Amino acid sequence: MTVALQITFRHMDPSPALEARVRELASRLDRFSAQILRCHVVLEPSPHHKHQGALYDFRIDITLPDEQISIRHAHPADHAHEDPYVALRDAFLAARRKLEDYERKRRGDVKHRSEIAHGRISELDTGRSFGRIESADGRLIYFHRNSLVGSRFEDLVTGMEVRFSEETGDLGPQASTVHVL
Repeated sequence: MTVALQITFRHMDPSPALEARVRELASRLDRFSAQILRCHVVLEPSPHHKHQGALYDFRIDITLPDEQISIRHAHPADHAHEDPYVALRDAFLAARRKLEDYERKRRGDVKHRSEIAHGRISELDTGRSFGRIESADGRLIYFHRNSLVGSRFEDLVTGMEVRFSEETGDLGPQASTVHVL
C-alpha cells in the first residue's frame, strides 16, 4: 500500500506477526481502489469477552477523497473470531466489498431502474400471443401476453394507451411489463 497505513493495538500486546498480516492485507486493497488516501486499523479484543474465548473484532477506517469507509463489525459474535487472523481476514473482506461498491458508484456503474414509458398498442397477433407498442418517440416495442399486468390479452385492441418497462431482448427492444391505462 502506497498510502499512509496506521496500525493501533489496544488492550493487547503488539504482535509483529499480526502487524505483518495487516500490512499484507492492506497492500491488497490497492487492487480495488487507487483512491485510498489513508488506512487506519485498530486491533483489539472485544470488551465483552475478557477471558477464554475472547472474540476479536478489528476496526478499519479508510479515507478516500470524497468518502470515509468504516468497518466496525464484520461478523459480530462469530466464534471463528476467537482467532485474530480470521477476524482480520473478515474485516478486510468487508472493507474490500465496500471499496468495490465505492468504485462502482464513482464510475457510474450503478444499476438504474428502468423508467416507465408510455405508448399505444399498434399491432396485435392473437394467434401467436404478441403485440407491438408504438412508443412516444415512434419506436416499435415487442410485448408478449405474459408481459401484461392486470389485463387479459384477449381484451386488448389496437390504439389502447399503455405504460411499459423496456428491456433489451434477443431481437431488439421489448416490454417486460405492460399496464393498460
